[in-house]
Amino acid sequence: MPRWTRTALLGLSLAAAAVCAQTVVREAPKDVKPAIIAVSATPPVITVDGKEDRLSPGARLRDRNNMLVLSGALAGQTLYTVYRRDGAGLVHEVWLLDEKEYAKVGGKYAGTPDGIRRFAELLDLVWAARAVTLLR
Repeated sequence: MPRWTRTALLGLSLAAAAVCAQTVVREAPKDVKPAIIAVSATPPVITVDGKEDRLSPGARLRDRNNMLVLSGALAGQTLYTVYRRDGAGLVHEVWLLDEKEYAKVGGKYAGTPDGIRRFAELLDLVWAARAVTLLR
């Protein structure tokens, strides 16, 4: 087999692997709540919808590309999010949203069973739209 053929096959296989790696779809967690979180100048102190709260030790904050973000990098910022609490009641997992995504998931019927179902559907749409954006 000529040398250029092996090199071409290796390049094609690496390109195919890269395409497969980019098709990771972020799943929408079912037990999250939408909130506006303000990170204080000294994390782990935060406010969730105007009420003082804390991030748990080892809290995971994920940006729009599903990459981990350190709480110190968000100090002094107010963010649109969906979040989940741990067993102790502290905020443990946070996914950052943009304003449009938050407007979609922060529906006015969040407390009713129909509103909760609608919230889950909209959250699935947000994650699907992000997956399409990442594939471009």
